[in-house]
Amino acid sequence: MRHFGHLAPEVRRRLFHQEPCEFTADSPARLLSAALGGTLYSPATRPRLAQDIVKQAGRGVVSMVLCLEDSIDDAEVECGEENLIRQLTALAGEPAGDLPLLFVRVRFPEQIPDLVRRLGPAVRLLSGFVLPKFTGERGLPFLEALEAAEAASGRRLFAMPVLESPELLYRESRVETLEGIFRVVDKYRDRVLALRLGVTDFCSSYGLRRAPDMTAYDVQVVASVIADVVNMLGRADGTGFTVTGPVWEYFRTQERMFKPQLRQSPFLEVRAADLRAKLIEHAMDGLLREISLDHANGLLGKTCIHPSHTLPVHALSVVSHEEFSDAVDILRPERCGGGVLRSAYTNKMNEVKPHRAWAERTLLRAEVFGVAREDVGFVELLAAAIPD
Repeated sequence: MRHFGHLAPEVRRRLFHQEPCEFTADSPARLLSAALGGTLYSPATRPRLAQDIVKQAGRGVVSMVLCLEDSIDDAEVECGEENLIRQLTALAGEPAGDLPLLFVRVRFPEQIPDLVRRLGPAVRLLSGFVLPKFTGERGLPFLEALEAAEAASGRRLFAMPVLESPELLYRESRVETLEGIFRVVDKYRDRVLALRLGVTDFCSSYGLRRAPDMTAYDVQVVASVIADVVNMLGRADGTGFTVTGPVWEYFRTQERMFKPQLRQSPFLEVRAADLRAKLIEHAMDGLLREISLDHANGLLGKTCIHPSHTLPVHALSVVSHEEFSDAVDILRPERCGGGVLRSAYTNKMNEVKPHRAWAERTLLRAEVFGVAREDVGFVELLAAAIPD
């Protein structure tokens, strides 16, 4: 699979200076953690789950979570498990094709080895499990269960803990909770693909819900948690993990209080006014702003609850030609001693040592999402990626 693989080769050649790389579920964890993109959540109870997976793969989705937790009623767990087993078993019997990375969001540690056992050979379709309400104390049994299931099945399985507990939100317990989380995920570092933020649960603790005109970063009690999670768990010194962006809840808006957040000029330049209107109508101007703020705050990838959200996440994850040029210049072997240089675009200073970690992350993102051509911006990428 590859990002933008659903586009025709000639379209990709027109858009990309460097096309996104191909990868599989067996690729190195470092590559997969950066390649998750917009991870689409789907209730495991969906009667056409197997067909949905194939359909979304054809639309450019590269990672999905099949949910047995908050997206389904407590009374539906048993039938959700049965449907999941039935659908994945049927899918495994079909001719091989490019499927997304598939994860199952469970409720209890015991579900992990049980589901792996019941899946049998179909476990080859799974890349891992999403672990809810993760803290150091509650998370350890999940990771132990994952390790046991992996050993029993012979299949590499990753964990994606969800950071969403009240202990993490509350100021008086936050640092201790983060320290406990770090100790556990550090112990199982080879199996932790990414850490996911559960912002809806954070808001719930205070009876809050952000409007479509607001991003998670406008809700200060939430923004402070994101900052501390990145501070302690997302460092670029080799101790950090990939941290993914929070879910965007809206896919259509009826009324707005503030002006749209998308400037007209980039869309007019490429005659994409209809695309701008469509994005605004479906509340995606707020989504696009939040994705940009995710990147600025050290997050990569995003939880998505609607298929229309995934391609904007991918389009804004593409590395611009200018970013790529700066990163390559900073990482040239002759620059290893440090120093300062003017960017090739002659509009900024590149300081080799302080900007090195940024450059390394940028080239990893360039590998999985590609590098846009010099004259291609996010509007052209959105216009090409989003179907009419």
